[in-house]
Amino acid sequence: MPETSVPAPLLPHARPCVCGMFLRRYKRFSVEMRLDGQEVWVHSNNSGSMLGLTRPGSPMLASPAANPARKLAYTQEAVWLGEVLPDGRGGVLPGSRGFWVGVNTAVPNRLLEAAFHAGRLPFAAGYTQCRREAVRGQSRLDACFSAPDRPPLWVECKNVTMTEDDAACFPDAATERGRKHLRELMDIVRCGERAAMFYLVQRADGRCFAPADFIDPEYAELLYEAVAAGVEIYPFRARISALGVDLGEQLPLRPRPEGPAV
Repeated sequence: MPETSVPAPLLPHARPCVCGMFLRRYKRFSVEMRLDGQEVWVHSNNSGSMLGLTRPGSPMLASPAANPARKLAYTQEAVWLGEVLPDGRGGVLPGSRGFWVGVNTAVPNRLLEAAFHAGRLPFAAGYTQCRREAVRGQSRLDACFSAPDRPPLWVECKNVTMTEDDAACFPDAATERGRKHLRELMDIVRCGERAAMFYLVQRADGRCFAPADFIDPEYAELLYEAVAAGVEIYPFRARISALGVDLGEQLPLRPRPEGPAV
């Protein structure tokens, strides 16, 4: 039989990842990893709590820095969640029951742009240009799609790494910045333009998406208010591997919970 090749992910890692063992997190932006019997400090750009993802002994993926002179030679990309058949070096053998959870918060913005150019964003069909880090007034949003015959489509991206009650949830820590973004998007809609949230769920479980009202109830309330005001919500699954990140299926938004009976 002819050999079958695995399709390249939409967002491949620029350099092959190493697989080590997570040891600890230090002051949010650094994690310690054991690699080939040595303890190595790795950069993490995730400012969230990474709730449930900082378990000592778990395998983790790290990508080599583009600049070999950088103080920390690797960037944390993903952690393994589930049972592990260890390979003796901190890696994961085939047959392990679990999945990678992507923790690199730069991935959603980059994957959004890659998916747009690949024609894999149905909600952006008909748009011809994508500007990253687009400025609107005093605000800067992650992307703006444009076309001569369409209103601008402003998009803010968020990385989702937590699940609860079978739902992928955001945020994993109270976020004033996230609430500010929702208010800005509602203002954009009021001005007659399109505005959307792109939530990239970087894990394989969770059948729907919901705001984490048990972490930030004000954010949850604002999100449903934004939906009612016309802000579009697009939660998409990411498919994580040691090769990179691909775009999976869109998840439904869980309906707003009904209030207690009076």
